[in-house]
Amino acid sequence: MHRKILLALAVLAAVIVTMSAPARAQQPAPVVTPAPVETAMDDNPYGDVLTFEGFVKRTGVMAYPLIGLSMVAFFMIVLFTFTVRQGTVVSDAFMNSADALIRKQDYLGLLAVCNRRNECIARITSKTLDFATRNPTASFEEVKEVTEAEGNRQSSLLLARIAYLGDVGAIAPMLGLLGTTLGMITTFHEISGKGVGGSSQLGLAQGVSEALLCTASGLVIGIPALMFYAIFRGKVNRLISEMEAATTHLMALLAVQYKRAARAVAGQ
Repeated sequence: MHRKILLALAVLAAVIVTMSAPARAQQPAPVVTPAPVETAMDDNPYGDVLTFEGFVKRTGVMAYPLIGLSMVAFFMIVLFTFTVRQGTVVSDAFMNSADALIRKQDYLGLLAVCNRRNECIARITSKTLDFATRNPTASFEEVKEVTEAEGNRQSSLLLARIAYLGDVGAIAPMLGLLGTTLGMITTFHEISGKGVGGSSQLGLAQGVSEALLCTASGLVIGIPALMFYAIFRGKVNRLISEMEAATTHLMALLAVQYKRAARAVAGQ
């Protein structure tokens, strides 16, 4: 009896295995998707522009003049920051010394002080005293003309110095535009020999973007240069006004001394 039961169970198991085998064979094999391959794609294709070699490669031959102008502009900004100031044009220390020496009529002592100081007002005073001592018979009006001429020359020199920074600010965008034009000409010349497919359009877009880097570089140099030029120009104009006021004060003191000397000569 037990044998029959075991035999029946074995036959039933064999039947179940036989029926389930085709079903398993008809199931699709699991698709094994390959692991995504990480491609080292550069998110910023123009990252090498920040390097010297990359900038020269993408902007072409105009990169060297633009780099030179940027260095010149930086040097001028630093130089004018330290030289265009109150102490280099007119200082209180010199004005106090000049006032005291003119009242004492110690012109040789004032001339020595002028030679030791590197200020615009000192050079104006030195020129005036040199003319007055070399020409003792000159009138006050003639001495005043010499003073005004030297004052105008010093003012022109101050304005001419900072004008170079304005020239850099005007030239840099023009050089950038020239570099863009040359790059566009080269790009269209290369594209003209190819078809109108996607590769040529991609080359055109890449060439235009690289050519526009010249214009962007010129503007990056020119805009700060013009901004600092405007700042220095306003500062120079203020210093020139103070220099003119100081010159007028010294000439008024000299006029008093001339009148005193003229009264002394007339009283003898």
